[in-house]
Amino acid sequence: MAAQGTIADAPPAKKKVAWSQSWVQMRELLVAHKGRLALGFALMLVSRLAGLVLPLAPKVLIDDVIGKQRADLLWPLALAGGAATLVQAGTGYALSQVLGVAAQRAINDMRQVVQAHVARLPVRYFDSTQTGVLISRIMNDAEGIRNLVGTGIVQLVGGIVTAALALFVLFWLHWKLTLVILVVLAAFGGGMAWAFRVLRPLFRERGKITAELTGRLAQTLGGIRVVKAYTAEPAEEAVFRQNAGRLFGNVRRSMTGVSATTSIAAALVGAIGVVVAVVGGRSILAGEMTLGDFVTYLVFIGLVVAPVVSIASVGTQITDAFAGLDRIREVLGVATEDAGDGERESLADVRGEVEFQGVAFEYEAGKPVLQDITFRAAAGSTTALVGSSGSGKSTLVSLVMAFNRPLSGRILVDGRDLERIRLRDWRRHLGIVLQDNFLFDGTIAENVAFARPESTRAEIEESCRLANCMQFVDGFEKGLDTIVGERGVKLSGGQRQRVAIARALLARPRILILDEATSSLDSESEALIQDGLQTLRQSRTTFVIAHRLSTIRTADQILVLEKGRIVERGTHAELLKLGGRYKELHDRQHSLESERFVNPGESFGVGPDRLAVAGPRA
Repeated sequence: MAAQGTIADAPPAKKKVAWSQSWVQMRELLVAHKGRLALGFALMLVSRLAGLVLPLAPKVLIDDVIGKQRADLLWPLALAGGAATLVQAGTGYALSQVLGVAAQRAINDMRQVVQAHVARLPVRYFDSTQTGVLISRIMNDAEGIRNLVGTGIVQLVGGIVTAALALFVLFWLHWKLTLVILVVLAAFGGGMAWAFRVLRPLFRERGKITAELTGRLAQTLGGIRVVKAYTAEPAEEAVFRQNAGRLFGNVRRSMTGVSATTSIAAALVGAIGVVVAVVGGRSILAGEMTLGDFVTYLVFIGLVVAPVVSIASVGTQITDAFAGLDRIREVLGVATEDAGDGERESLADVRGEVEFQGVAFEYEAGKPVLQDITFRAAAGSTTALVGSSGSGKSTLVSLVMAFNRPLSGRILVDGRDLERIRLRDWRRHLGIVLQDNFLFDGTIAENVAFARPESTRAEIEESCRLANCMQFVDGFEKGLDTIVGERGVKLSGGQRQRVAIARALLARPRILILDEATSSLDSESEALIQDGLQTLRQSRTTFVIAHRLSTIRTADQILVLEKGRIVERGTHAELLKLGGRYKELHDRQHSLESERFVNPGESFGVGPDRLAVAGPRA
């Protein structure tokens, strides 16, 4: 269970954030939603201008209405204040509607862009990246951009506008006092800049930790049967606890930084209060300010300080959004497997001839998996791949499906280089039944029609009949409309296998790939679907990977792979006569099957002597 703690290891050194690229992404977002943002900024400007009416009222009220006994100004002053309040209320409501919709549309668009890009990434990317990480990129990181195209950025700009207007009034009322306050604000701005520089890497790291934690949790829940079977609950709890601790540590440091900015803001308010009280009080005594001027000055100080203080929270949100953009940019920066399809040739129809010419492949540099693979599969023929585990059978099939590309050599389809054919055009002609059959949480009919959703009910039923699905489907109360559960958990292994075969049949492929297609079937079910598969193989080029050599007796050619090379080739009879590796595999399997026949209770082919040696699990 040592491998379970791999994601809990010490995190690597923090990656330097590419500010210029993040700004480019932000600019693209703003341009994409410029219409609503422009309307939002206009509403914000009207709201902020209207918000200056009431703060100016105290000067008129104290100095003119009360001080000079100008009762005639009372009603106009009240009406102006009431109108300004209504304008603020209306623009505030409109602003939330306009920008709220813009933000949600931006989030929706970003999620669609990232999901579409992720779905087109090479298979090797998914082999090295946790599912939880990708889900976090699509769902969580996109959520943060609401602060860039929604209320966040407008609040930030609006605060700056209000502070600028208020500063103009403050200079008009008392320029010397305002200069002193500007020095205090400048010190606060420097503190904020430092805080954001510290906080941004923390938010970026938090997204990474959250994605890892989510990914591991998804694996634990998805493999709960394995966890329970091996009583590994304590080990999984320890892994989760360790990674949850990493997340808590990050949140704690982030909260410390945010609290520090809040404390700095509180200190700012206190410092300004002291300065205003001392300097303002002396100015009133010296006759440089009226009481109305002083009260108005206090109100406008609030209009300057409040937006500046709000930068702490809004700036934190925008910092979080930038961190999310950084992570999204990394995913979008990975080239998709169909990136070059624009320059590749289209493929309308396929006869089905597949030829390998000196193909080599490796997953890691210097560690070849396939070497000098050369063979020809005629259109409509069946090519079987056999060999020991790790000999390269599945890798060869992955090259046929273009999940991977050859390191050297060529793969020809009807005489055309597969490298020069559009990926999507080629895969439209493929039908696959993999060793690990994945079913979606829907009905049997929906899973069978996955490749061709437009299929009729009759076509679905015919495919199910050929794959011997109807035998168990008819036993369900809802028949083909039975829900299979997540990953098909409500069906047995053999039933899932047959549904996957029916799905491949309905796809009407020219190239059929069966990777252990009958491995989960009992002998009776296997025999029942062989006729259907035989009929299907007559008009389609088929690649079969099978450990049960009895299922490939009728193959047109059998390729025996060992250590990434083809060591033998021929028909079943030819290879038996050759007396080489294939015959060795055949005889060994025949011996095991005979042993199981003699001892039918030993369904896993483990004899009593082997079981005694192994002993029970402690």
